[in-house]
Amino acid sequence: MTTLTTPKTSGLTSGFFGTIAIICFAYATLALLLMHLLRPDYVPAVHMISEYAVGRYGWVMTTCFLAMSCGCLTLLLGLARSGPGSIVTWVGTLLLAVPSIGLVVSAIFPMDGSGTPSTRTGEIHDISFLVNVVSIFLTTILLAVGFGSSPRWRKFQRVAVILSLLIVLAFVLQFLTIQWREYFGLANRFFVAVLFTFFFTTSVRLRKMARE
Repeated sequence: MTTLTTPKTSGLTSGFFGTIAIICFAYATLALLLMHLLRPDYVPAVHMISEYAVGRYGWVMTTCFLAMSCGCLTLLLGLARSGPGSIVTWVGTLLLAVPSIGLVVSAIFPMDGSGTPSTRTGEIHDISFLVNVVSIFLTTILLAVGFGSSPRWRKFQRVAVILSLLIVLAFVLQFLTIQWREYFGLANRFFVAVLFTFFFTTSVRLRKMARE
């Protein structure tokens, strides 16, 4: 007589991925804040956060990049399981694969320090920075729009749209301040702060939905 067995549910649920993403983004935030205390010689107004990976305590910033990469990957996997099923959302979700890889590249190839000669390592980091920023910029906009296609995600859309608009503003400010060569460090921190908030709140929402 054949015995029917019920297949076990995988532990890799959207709630699991949401929890890991929360931990990753929380660590990245704390590591970045810690670098401001460890390297007070870096004036925030004229130093990008990537410069913290150069010199003393650079390994802390390297782990920050890796945590961000892991956070983007686990958020991608969580949204792939429980995110809105619209095409717009899927494109935005899949774009998270770019910073998942690109932030590892940023960790391996640190940028050139201020006043130092240009190197191939620094050039790779700069290219990675541009690719990561553009892909993240597009990801947040597409996700904010796509959340409206699902009743379960719709009430989170207002928060996502507000944060995505702030990211657009931060993106423009980052571009302009780099061209002006003034306050680009502050614009960089503003961009990262809003970005972390977007990813963290989205991860929290993903985890909460898994418990509903």
